[in-house]
Amino acid sequence: MKILVLNGSPKKRSDTMVLTNSFLSGIKSVNRDDINIEIINVIEKNIKPCLGCFKCWENKNARCVIEDDQNEIIQKYIEADVIIFSFPLYGYAVPSHLKAVMDRFIPLNKMTIKEENGRAVHEKLVDLSKKQAICIVGSGFPNFNDNFAGLRIMLDNYFLKKEINIFVSETPMLNVKEAEPLTINLKNNMFIAGKEFIESGSISKELIKKIEEPMLDFNTYTNIVNSL
Repeated sequence: MKILVLNGSPKKRSDTMVLTNSFLSGIKSVNRDDINIEIINVIEKNIKPCLGCFKCWENKNARCVIEDDQNEIIQKYIEADVIIFSFPLYGYAVPSHLKAVMDRFIPLNKMTIKEENGRAVHEKLVDLSKKQAICIVGSGFPNFNDNFAGLRIMLDNYFLKKEINIFVSETPMLNVKEAEPLTINLKNNMFIAGKEFIESGSISKELIKKIEEPMLDFNTYTNIVNSL
């Protein structure tokens, strides 16, 4: 099993990657020697924005005509069985450098359009049906579902509702030593989620709900943030 992690945080000390690393530790705890994990720090790559030229659809070779680091990522995406998108919530959506990568996966599609599950989609040039996408998203906001509402719609459209989403609030606490008594349960549950995913191929809704529960109530958390 090849697991590709696209780390969309621009920070070397990423709060969201604390969650993702706990998830990966759970994966590694399963006694399997066929699991290969590769992490790409997207901010370190040269990824230009999509030009909308659609030359990839003309060439039909699953490559972008822009010769930067994207084609290497495309190839790794094709070869991976599981793709983990790890990123912080930026502008209620995806950080721009990771969004550029996602935009430039269009060489994996054809120009031709079909209907699928009641909506129009591009036919695939490369079969992605057996891949599993997991989105692990952190936010500095206190827990409010509406903060993730726009992102959830985008990801459901992008992955045709086949992805696994884990949305976690109050993630700046994950890199604060004094907060460890509160964050330890969250990290442990992410470990369990990684183990469960490898053993069953999914993560239970009950476990995701437990992971997404806020560590502090709104007033306590906002008072701490606003006092900094």
